[in-house]
Amino acid sequence: QVQLVESGGGLVQTGGSLRLSCAASGRTFSSYAVGWFRQAPGKEREFVAAISRFGVSTRYADSVKGRFTISRDNAKNTVYLQMISLKPEDTAVYYCAADSMYNTVVLGTNGIDYWGKGTLVTVSS
Repeated sequence: QVQLVESGGGLVQTGGSLRLSCAASGRTFSSYAVGWFRQAPGKEREFVAAISRFGVSTRYADSVKGRFTISRDNAKNTVYLQMISLKPEDTAVYYCAADSMYNTVVLGTNGIDYWGKGTLVTVSS
């Protein structure tokens, strides 16, 4: 069982930066690939980024490539999402999710094992 808690969201101006954190409970955090997803008002949830169990592999949505960086610190049971050059269209609730299968996280299927409750990111124009 893994519990995920996101933090670091807030209000930022266009062009600003934020770093989101996803803190996980449990002693086997390194057994899980982790992804970030987001859902804007009135839109479907979409994949943002994913990282494999030991950080060897990462994947990004085209819309965030070059602006967002996902990383993890397994010793701290935490995954980060560094976001720079933020745009109003990045406004959304950001969720982290964990699954034992990296491809499941990348594909963003409904079969992902664990989800956090989300943190709101608002980018003002």
